[in-house]
Amino acid sequence: MVVDQLGDEALDRLFQAFADTTRRDIVRRVTAGEYSVSGLAALYAMSFAAVQKHVAVLERASLVTKEKRGREQIVRANHEGLQKARRLLDEYEVMWRQRSERIADLLAETGPPTNVE
Repeated sequence: MVVDQLGDEALDRLFQAFADTTRRDIVRRVTAGEYSVSGLAALYAMSFAAVQKHVAVLERASLVTKEKRGREQIVRANHEGLQKARRLLDEYEVMWRQRSERIADLLAETGPPTNVE
């Protein structure tokens, strides 16, 4: 299980990275193609430094990689990291579906509520 392979810190970094709208949008964009950090900064109503910080959070979560190309930093999707995140979320989905099915089974076993007057 991916959940067992990732430590608490790695899970925290992953969920922290996905917790922000701008970071999710950056991941979406770089999954379609590479961008320079300055190219990304031009897309958002925030400073270049703020975009750099968002990219750093994504990089620490292994969702993107940066490569220096001349004077620019090129941001790309880290497909291995994204696959790991997808597998992790799939595992959580299975777990929650099983739990909700178990709750439904328990409710069915107890039968409908009786009116006590």
